[in-house]
Amino acid sequence: MFKFKDPQLANRIIDELRKMNLNIRLMHACGTHQDTLIKSGLNSVFEKLGVEIRQGPGCPICVTPANEIEEAITLAEHGLTLTVFGDAMRVTGFSKSLYDARAEGCDVRIVYSIGDAVKIAEENPGKNVVFLAIGFETTAPATASTLIHGVPENFYILSSHRYFPPALDTLLSLGEIRLDGLIQPGHVSVITGLSPYYALLKKYNIPQVIAGFEPLDMLLAVYSLSKQIIACSPKVENEYTRAVTDEGNLLAKEYMTKVFEPYDVVWRGFPVIKSSGMRLRKAFKDKDARIVFADFLKDVDTQHYEEPKGCRCNEILRGLVDSFDCPLFGNKCTPEHPVGPCMVSVEGNCNINYRYTGGKKLKI
Repeated sequence: MFKFKDPQLANRIIDELRKMNLNIRLMHACGTHQDTLIKSGLNSVFEKLGVEIRQGPGCPICVTPANEIEEAITLAEHGLTLTVFGDAMRVTGFSKSLYDARAEGCDVRIVYSIGDAVKIAEENPGKNVVFLAIGFETTAPATASTLIHGVPENFYILSSHRYFPPALDTLLSLGEIRLDGLIQPGHVSVITGLSPYYALLKKYNIPQVIAGFEPLDMLLAVYSLSKQIIACSPKVENEYTRAVTDEGNLLAKEYMTKVFEPYDVVWRGFPVIKSSGMRLRKAFKDKDARIVFADFLKDVDTQHYEEPKGCRCNEILRGLVDSFDCPLFGNKCTPEHPVGPCMVSVEGNCNINYRYTGGKKLKI
């Protein structure tokens, strides 16, 4: 049985990695993996072993573009009740955040689940309630299940859900950064299973390992990837077998297929990513806030938006630079006064680095 804490095994893996004389660059795409790396100090251990690990586009709040936040703000400004996860409250749209909109009198409420949002609609039949649905395959099944099982007439979805694998495909196709292997996210993989990663293997011939979120999971993932790289034998391996099966969660995938259809959508830091957005199917159009309240939103996409001057979140999300490469990090941009979404979200690279280092890069 897998032991979450096993110092002897961890030291054995580190010794084996040291013998490999590595000089490789890996990418994970998950805020929880980044949290594990920085909190445990593994990033420093890996750097000493010749393993550089970059964080990719795995923070759902960070990759949600400004126009989608602006849509939510606009609906709230038109008198609708906007329900949202707390992480999204401080991300700015074109000029303000949902916190700012609430301070100006808009009815914006933080919820912990879509169930909380439905309850608000049930308790307020005279109000139109919109849930800003953000997240990848990890949260989309809950949105789908809720719609399938029925919601109040006054409840609507503003979908910012996204399929995660197309982002990795786009990142690899851009070729902006050399990557020797990918550490795939455990929680997304619980839903998707392994099939999306076989498609990436066939197209890019890149080593991949699905990993859990304990330090030992990360060590085992890096060890497995290193062996693949040295042997020049790329494959898809599943280190997180205690949670991820080959086929994934079939019921969750059935629900998502029934409720959502893919469409081309912009991610922050990326160009339009083909078939990566989750749009409500026609059967649920009466619950789609973009259709029902189209008149309120018609001017949002015509407005021009520029990222804050100096902010490098766009490059951080593609793994091109680290937080410490941003001139704003730790001085003009902090968790108390965030400039970009990577500092706002607890899953963002900048927020995690600042929380555990105080904004100062540790000496190796």
